[in-house]
Amino acid sequence: MKKIETAIPGVYMIEPRLFKDTRGYFFESYNKNVYDREVAPISFVQDNESFSTRGVVRGLHFQRPPYSQAKLVRVIKGVVLDVAVDIRKGSPTYGKYVKAVLSEENKLQFFIPKGFAHGFAVLSDEALFQYKCDAFYEPSAEGGIRWNDPDLNIDWGIPADQIILSAKDELHPWLKDFDSPFTFEKEPE
Repeated sequence: MKKIETAIPGVYMIEPRLFKDTRGYFFESYNKNVYDREVAPISFVQDNESFSTRGVVRGLHFQRPPYSQAKLVRVIKGVVLDVAVDIRKGSPTYGKYVKAVLSEENKLQFFIPKGFAHGFAVLSDEALFQYKCDAFYEPSAEGGIRWNDPDLNIDWGIPADQIILSAKDELHPWLKDFDSPFTFEKEPE
């Protein structure tokens, strides 16, 4: 496994070590010992899977404390553009985002810590998306930021008139009107 730093500290791309031969391939998609040592000590408690078609944008979602979630996401089938937005008050990267293309071919994973809104857009005809969470889903803690916030100016890789959203995702607040429940905590030096 190779940990790849991104423009926002604490958000990582994970490149698994792939073993290929004439039969196909094998890789460890997750190993707690390696992950704790190389990325972050964390205990995932819930695995989720979603299936979507081209043009679907899911996000930008988060759960409020004390139910906030760190996530490890990957694509099993298809291609998505995955986005993590820093929504931690006082963070030097507040309102900034990191995005990455995750696909069945590249097998990359994206680690998104607590304090980030997360979303993805489906760029292929279909996508099967899986993610691990370190806290259980709690409906009363759901939150979100508008996917098309002009201050974020995220290029989702899909023409705006072809984007498919849930009714709920169309109603999230703009970043400028959002009172974040997350606070940036500087790591000890």
